[in-house]
Amino acid sequence: MTEGLNKITLLLYVVLTFLVCSCNSNVIFTDSVSMEKENWALDNVPVFTPSIKDTLSSNNIFFTLRTGSSYPFRNIYFFVSTSSPSGKTITDTLQYILADEKGKWYGKGSGDIHEMRLPFKTNVYFPAKGTYSFKVRHGMRNETLNGVYDIGLRIEKIKIK
Repeated sequence: MTEGLNKITLLLYVVLTFLVCSCNSNVIFTDSVSMEKENWALDNVPVFTPSIKDTLSSNNIFFTLRTGSSYPFRNIYFFVSTSSPSGKTITDTLQYILADEKGKWYGKGSGDIHEMRLPFKTNVYFPAKGTYSFKVRHGMRNETLNGVYDIGLRIEKIKIK
């Protein structure tokens, strides 16, 4: 009886592992940077450096942002500098709305923490193989943003249906 349960447990583990791996097979890169004491200082510039091998597939690029109730604004500005392997750099200024007029946070949340997936670029083809650099600096007027737990970058290959 115990041997049969062990085989069933092993089979379930293998199936679940396969399902989890296949669900995320389109993720090219994901990483996040935690903010010390949940405060994002202006001089704290997270850098994400994905290594790109595929120049033929189309990709979506997102930021993930986790904030707490002590975050004092409904929005956030980012200055994002993207550098290609050739050294060419492009800087974008982005604004994201994080909550509605009544203060209800968008995204997923549990307790004090709110997590949002913020679109950066859609349907992107990387022009060259190699390491890219994404530097993210907040563009708010306060030197330090209270209530920011972490920021991340996620690149997903678009699946052709």
